[in-house]
Amino acid sequence: MAGPTDIRAQVRDFLVSRRNRLTPEAAGLPIYGGNRRVPGLRREEVALLSGLSVDYYVRLERGNLAGASESVLEALARALHLDDAERAHLYDLARASGPQRHRPRSTTTVRPTILRVLDAMTDVPAYVRNGRFDILGANQLGRALYAPVFDSPLFAQRGPVNTARFMFLDPNATDFWPDWDKGANDAVAFLRSEAGRSPHDRVLTDLIGELTTRSTEFSVRWARHDVKFHRTGIKRLRHPVVGELNLPYEALELAADPGLRLNVYTPEPDSPEQQALDLLASWTTELHESPLVRRPE
Repeated sequence: MAGPTDIRAQVRDFLVSRRNRLTPEAAGLPIYGGNRRVPGLRREEVALLSGLSVDYYVRLERGNLAGASESVLEALARALHLDDAERAHLYDLARASGPQRHRPRSTTTVRPTILRVLDAMTDVPAYVRNGRFDILGANQLGRALYAPVFDSPLFAQRGPVNTARFMFLDPNATDFWPDWDKGANDAVAFLRSEAGRSPHDRVLTDLIGELTTRSTEFSVRWARHDVKFHRTGIKRLRHPVVGELNLPYEALELAADPGLRLNVYTPEPDSPEQQALDLLASWTTELHESPLVRRPE
């Protein structure tokens, strides 16, 4: 299985996976008699749909995206019916295939001003994470909401807390995430997108290698080459104190801190979820004198 830094293999596997999932009917191509030996489109059919020569498309699918123009990438995206996240991933792979340019290093610490913003958000759970799913800072309610993750034995001897590692390596993850299968699919798709953006991130490479080796559930999903944006949605959690929650969330990129996102859960006022969070906040205040922010160890 290709690693995140093997760009040619990543390009090849991504294009092949997108070609294999697209049927001629979905692509608007006529179907003639005879058995097809491929599950999706043939290479020459993608070339036709893209307006490219067959030889050139074959060269691209072999992993040689270096020098591909924006018009070529857009033609591929249209031909393969890529969504926005897949199109962005294709562009990331194309950039990674070319000459290496200086890229801002992913931030690994949270600035004091952001920590103060977290502390000021007393009514909603919030935390800051990077593209590797390391939680680098959390307010008190965020830490209480994610208590099963923070308290996992996985992180007793190592830090920082990492939700992807918890999801695939801690048996309690299926209790915490009732929709574990969907959450697992999303987590791997987010990590695949991050690997395209940061193919030379050694810590990310090590994390993916660890999860691939130790979790069959992860390795099967990783091989699919699915990608996805992490921006907004509903998170379904089962908390050991307040029970099941369906929490809307926003994942906001911190423009001044490359790679960091502020995740905030925002339930409707007076909803059962808000009442549950109020109860959790009260329980946390009464029973725990934990710090407002957990910093990396």
